[in-house]
Amino acid sequence: MAYMLGRSPACFSSSFALLALMAGGSVPSRAQEVPPESATLARERTLMAGSFASEKLWVWQKRLNLQAWDVSVVVARAAELKPRTVGHIRWDRAKKTAVIQVLDPADYHLPMDAMLRDIEFTVVHELIHLEMVPILSDLLRTEANRMEEEHAVNQMTEAFLKLDRGQ
Repeated sequence: MAYMLGRSPACFSSSFALLALMAGGSVPSRAQEVPPESATLARERTLMAGSFASEKLWVWQKRLNLQAWDVSVVVARAAELKPRTVGHIRWDRAKKTAVIQVLDPADYHLPMDAMLRDIEFTVVHELIHLEMVPILSDLLRTEANRMEEEHAVNQMTEAFLKLDRGQ
């Protein structure tokens, strides 16, 4: 009996937990810590960004007639991307598969609406690179022609998005 001093019976703690849950509360498990609110918010923003990017991928893949490609999108932290970039695409031309990385909201310093516009820009930008694979993949790539390619892809992306947004 001495070992029970200071402890409530198991049925009381279970009943208490059930009542707390029914009242709209929550009872954290001792074995599992509740994550800080900011960590939960960060995860929710990451999931939301991934969902938004996937939706835009579907729309723009269809518009750019790239349905023959199996393209997916993932949210990536800044450390996983090249410096000063917010996205990247890797493709396998033979298998017609590609993965687009978009920057995680945790690494953005923009309001939510501007961040979502930038994520859509990134998806469209990377899909345009994919459209150009047959043309560019056989060329000898240099830093100079990469810069020219990026400029051209940015211009096309801006034009498509302006048309889409009625500007």
